[in-house]
Amino acid sequence: MTGCLILLTVLGLTAAVPVARALDRAVWPEREPVLGLWVWQCLVVTALLSCLTALALGMAGIFRTVREDLFGSAPPAVVAAYNLSPVPAWAVALTLLLAAGAAWTVAVLVGRLRAVRRAQGAARDRLRERAPELPDGLPAKGGPLLVLEDEYPDAWWAPGSPARLVVTTGALHRLTDGQLDAVFTHERGHARARHDWLLHLSAGFAEGFPRVPLFSLFCERTHRLVELAADDTAARRCGQVTTALALVELNQHRGVFSCASSRRLLADRVDRLLTPPPRLRTRTRVLTATTAACAPLLPLLITFAPGIDALG
Repeated sequence: MTGCLILLTVLGLTAAVPVARALDRAVWPEREPVLGLWVWQCLVVTALLSCLTALALGMAGIFRTVREDLFGSAPPAVVAAYNLSPVPAWAVALTLLLAAGAAWTVAVLVGRLRAVRRAQGAARDRLRERAPELPDGLPAKGGPLLVLEDEYPDAWWAPGSPARLVVTTGALHRLTDGQLDAVFTHERGHARARHDWLLHLSAGFAEGFPRVPLFSLFCERTHRLVELAADDTAARRCGQVTTALALVELNQHRGVFSCASSRRLLADRVDRLLTPPPRLRTRTRVLTATTAACAPLLPLLITFAPGIDALG
């Protein structure tokens, strides 16, 4: 068991620090944002599984009831292969640390979920207040599109039940039909990929563990890559120039394209649409996605290796 704990700890720390920093420095996720999001998620799952499996083995070594639940039906040779007792003091301390981390993770994610639901409820209330009153004879329940009276152009996806695409009259007046289609396709791309939940999850991990590079970088990169992925979705349907012009029209009144602006993401998105970087080769994309998908199997392989070897 101690060997498995050491390997799982090393794997989790490797994924959380050096691999996360190396992925953050990589340039290719900007060229393939969907693939970049997939690799980041696989890396997070690998680190979490390393901690979870190490916690399960440590708890099995410390507590007899946990050991009986996990190994009660296992052959004696498998139980002997894990050498669950005696448990060294460092393994006990590591298990208690992992247990505290697991409890804190659950508390943070539950708190984040409640905060998100409250924020969504407040946003729906504000939309109901701003929504124009419909003439008599029209259904009171709105459809998937909500138009708000506002001179400033804006559009966003409002998650909830039902989810709605919100657009202002300023956007309808300023944007052409092709640009509106690009904006709607962009927002539908967010909704179809459930980017809102990915953003909430990454933000929850970053708030709970701000000093862990994996979670802080995951949150930062997720906010960037989801926008690039939605831009690519709109560009494939409506064209890169049309999508770039729609971004400019929607955001130029905010001053985000000025030299003094600290929000460079929008300017970077426009530059990327006007001068798109070359995509990775298909073989490289498939190999990267497959390697990332196999990474979460490593902690499971380490955990089950002694039992498989004993059965063999």
